[in-house]
Formats: sequence, structure tokens, C-alpha cells
Amino acid sequence: MQRITISIDDDLMEEIDKIIKEKNYQNRSEAIRDLARAGMQNSAFAIEGNSSCVAALVYVYDHESRELSKRLTRTFHDQHDLSLASLHVHLDHGSCMEVSMLKGKADRVEQLAEQVITERGVRYGKLFMVPDNSFHEHHHENGDDEYHHHHHHDHD
Repeated sequence: MQRITISIDDDLMEEIDKIIKEKNYQNRSEAIRDLARAGMQNSAFAIEGNSSCVAALVYVYDHESRELSKRLTRTFHDQHDLSLASLHVHLDHGSCMEVSMLKGKADRVEQLAEQVITERGVRYGKLFMVPDNSFHEHHHENGDDEYHHHHHHDHD
């Protein structure tokens, strides 16, 4: 492990200290390492270009909003190749939360998320993306790209 010295303005250090207290970090170094890792993960897509990812799109919407359910369903059906699964939760009489698991190229996943989050009636939305290095791309003569996901389970 390397030791470094950095300068941080007072306001930012105050915010970091709040995180340290809220999350019970043992020290500033531990917290700053975690924050740096999170920042690196978020910027990995910009650095690596249009890499493959897996993502969770979480959004809360008003289920009584005019035609919103139909518009959201159409949006996901139009890009069905990105969807793995979804979870629907009734939060109260008028609000629903949806968690959609997505997999594909980062730019397409981000476009789908933006399309959903910006729909009228969607009150909150956030996309959580992580790199997916398990993709093996195969290019076919007809130009179609097909993704194959391979994984291995160790059994005792």
C-alpha cells in the first residue's frame, strides 16, 4: 500500500467526515479508498468506451399516471434484448417501484434508462451500472452480434 498526501477543501472534507460517521468507517483512509473505487467504477465506462455492462434501473412512478404503464411496457419491449428480469413493488396506494435488471452495451443501457426516467409520471430514477467482463462477443457473417454468457459453478 502506498501513502500519499492530498489537499481537500474544507467543505468537501466536511462531507467526507459525515460519510465516515454515518457509515462507521474506522478512518478517513478507508472511506476515501471506498469513494475512490466507486468513482473509478462510475468512470470506467467513459474510459473503456462502449463496454458491456450489467445494470439495475430503479425507478418509482405514479401508477395512475395516464398511459404510463403502457408506455413503459412498450419501451422495454422495444429493447427486450437488454432486459434480464424485473421486480415490481407496490409502495402505497398510488406509487410503484420497479427494479429492472439490464445487460448489454453501456450506451444502449444508458439510453433505455434515460428514456424510462424522463417519462412523465416517473418520480425518481437511478441507474447502477457495473462492467460485465463475462461477455464473449461473436461476430457472424450476416453482421449480427450474439452474446454468450459463460459461467462455471464449483460444487463441493
